Amino acid sequence: MKKLSKNIIIGSLLLTALVWVSSAFVLSGRMADEQCTIENTAMKGGERLVYKAYYNWEFVWVPAGEAEFLIRENNDTYEVTVTGKTYKGYDAFFRVRDYFHSVIDKKTMYPRTFVRKVEEGNYKRYDSLSFSQDKLLAVSYNGPDRQSARRKIIPINNCTHDLLSVLYFMRNINVSNHKPGDMIPTKILFDETIYPIKVRYAGRHDDFDIKDLGTFNTIKVIPDLVSGNVFKDGNRMNIWVTNDNNKLPLLIESPLSVGSAKAVLKSYTGLRYPFPEK
Repeated sequence: MKKLSKNIIIGSLLLTALVWVSSAFVLSGRMADEQCTIENTAMKGGERLVYKAYYNWEFVWVPAGEAEFLIRENNDTYEVTVTGKTYKGYDAFFRVRDYFHSVIDKKTMYPRTFVRKVEEGNYKRYDSLSFSQDKLLAVSYNGPDRQSARRKIIPINNCTHDLLSVLYFMRNINVSNHKPGDMIPTKILFDETIYPIKVRYAGRHDDFDIKDLGTFNTIKVIPDLVSGNVFKDGNRMNIWVTNDNNKLPLLIESPLSVGSAKAVLKSYTGLRYPFPEK
């Protein structure tokens, strides 16, 4: 698990929390029966979400960068593209240029293909996955770049997600079936390894204010954090999501080994449902 947290979080502050929230939200749903299909009722093509990331160093919050999530709708799939980059003023400290792309089956909301291309400081990685959910196999190409990526066949479990598909699957789950304190597991294939992750549902938090966007009714979830190079022992990430049909992550707060980070929803367009008026 150290490898998972290090590769995602080591400087990609704007994508760090959002990737973790992907795993967190599906965990808020009832996944114990391993039902590998769900109807999409939460999103549509054309949705665009932008998040702003901050890094806290000695009690000062520094704007670090932004991440953009876009959905394109096809006849039988959704294509989700995420791009993240640090601001020019932050590049000298730690430059990030990240690209994620997931093709998600409309009928099941599970992934068909996934591509990750990241540049984070001196770290570079190309990761491509092609899922055969019925055969419980995935074909991986993984390496520092596309030209040197090595092919590998990976056995997978039922209901295995990539880093993006899990977020959009979760947005169609009714979290009202759970009580505060419930912890539910799921699985994500990342960097040629399947990671089991658990999250705790922490209940409702109404009248939650997001600067420049307004006040929202929310639910809170707390994913398991793995101590090591990135996270401190005993600390937890806190995530607030709109308690409506859209289920949008609004705010993610994350303790790190040095300082802390947060990602805040900056803007949204193309939502399937308007937010309820407050």
